[in-house]
Amino acid sequence: MRSHEAGALHAEGYGGPPLYLPYPDDVMALLPQLWPDSVARDDDGRLTVAGLDVVSLAREFGTPAYVLDEGDFRARARAFRDDFAAPFETVCGGADVYYAGKAFLCTSVATWVAEEGLSLDVCSGGELAVARRAGFPAERIGFHGNNKSLDEIRAALDYGVGRIVVDSFVEIERVAEMAAELGVVAPVMIRVTVGVEAHTHEFIATGHEDQKFGFSLTGGQALSAARAVLAHDSLDLRGLHSHIGSQIFDTGGFEMSARRLVGLHALIAEELGHHSPEIDLGGGFGMAYTSQHTPMSPAELGEQLADIVGREFKALQQRTTSPEPSLVPRVSIEPGRAIVGPSTFTLYEVGTVKPVELGDHHSRAYVSVDGGMSDNVRPALYEADYSCTLANRSSEAAPMLSRVVGKHCESGDIVVQDEWLPEDTGPGDLIAVPGTGAYCRALSSQYNHTPRPPVLAVRDGEARVIVRRETIDDLLALDVGGS
Repeated sequence: MRSHEAGALHAEGYGGPPLYLPYPDDVMALLPQLWPDSVARDDDGRLTVAGLDVVSLAREFGTPAYVLDEGDFRARARAFRDDFAAPFETVCGGADVYYAGKAFLCTSVATWVAEEGLSLDVCSGGELAVARRAGFPAERIGFHGNNKSLDEIRAALDYGVGRIVVDSFVEIERVAEMAAELGVVAPVMIRVTVGVEAHTHEFIATGHEDQKFGFSLTGGQALSAARAVLAHDSLDLRGLHSHIGSQIFDTGGFEMSARRLVGLHALIAEELGHHSPEIDLGGGFGMAYTSQHTPMSPAELGEQLADIVGREFKALQQRTTSPEPSLVPRVSIEPGRAIVGPSTFTLYEVGTVKPVELGDHHSRAYVSVDGGMSDNVRPALYEADYSCTLANRSSEAAPMLSRVVGKHCESGDIVVQDEWLPEDTGPGDLIAVPGTGAYCRALSSQYNHTPRPPVLAVRDGEARVIVRRETIDDLLALDVGGS
């Protein structure tokens, strides 16, 4: 990061675009990797999705709004399902794909996930309640979390979820006692901290030692956790789970992660006599938010991860007599944001445009929209980069370096840090920000008492609301004070 003793504003080169954002030949061009497959422009330059133009969507449903392409979502879900099943078939009989409920979940999405044959990962009682309301098959649900309440554990056992991922010795006892009380056997997986540091933001890296999740391999803690689970008749040790982070663009980190997980699996079999039927490699695969991001395809990820796991078990079998080929555990993965993230964009209306001179021949336009950090906090939370485009018309104006900002009373209320927009962008125009399906609605807030936007599902020329817009009455309904 550039710095200067008088402050960042005085640093050499301050105010120019980032290196990944060159001056565009066509400011209206769309980068295909950032948008759902059905997004295009019509003859008037209006952005269209699944055959619908965004001007009509804004007129009918208002702005801001999350626009989710159902066909694109389903296609990405099927791609992960099929492109992992095939290469893992010869390794361990196939692979199970868990959709990340925390990325974005509502009853419609849970239904799509079930219909496309994926499993579902939830990490709160609320997410589980959504799954139950949608009638999601209980045996295909995994329940995560580092501090599950007794009510959440009871709800998970009552519904019969396929696995509870235990995260501490306290939780092992808690789940065991609740299962015994209910007269059931709880299927559990042990979350293992594999000591692999993913190359991602520190807040979404979860495989290194110094963080809140999981049992460490160091000092035999994870092996002790397995021993503790096996000591309870009310617990069924289904296997091991790891997760090294999120927004990951290569499989390098999974080499060591898989090796350590497979080694622990073998150690549990050798020392404790238990052959777990599952291993979860996690995932957290990356997606493209801007031109600087180059995610791998599901097919590439599936082939490479299957090769990694196959090699690790083959090497293990050469070193020992265990595990037998028939006892190689089935693998599951968690794509994270990579399914819903690229399937959605947010549609805003421009309120004001303010040019700012930055010195050193640089200037920037501050384009204020009718949303902001209440509907997308990731730029403020993770310094996340986004792209955007003028969405309601064509323009032949020259590109201007722009910063899209929200309406909230915070200087850090930035939606898009740097992007080229036409110089004639002005009040009333529509701006579309791609890649907002994951962790935007899920992390949204009512900051400044701002009602949250709706989620619109579009498919085959039709749009419907799957999460309605909040209203002022919704905000006031929780306020029990007053006269």
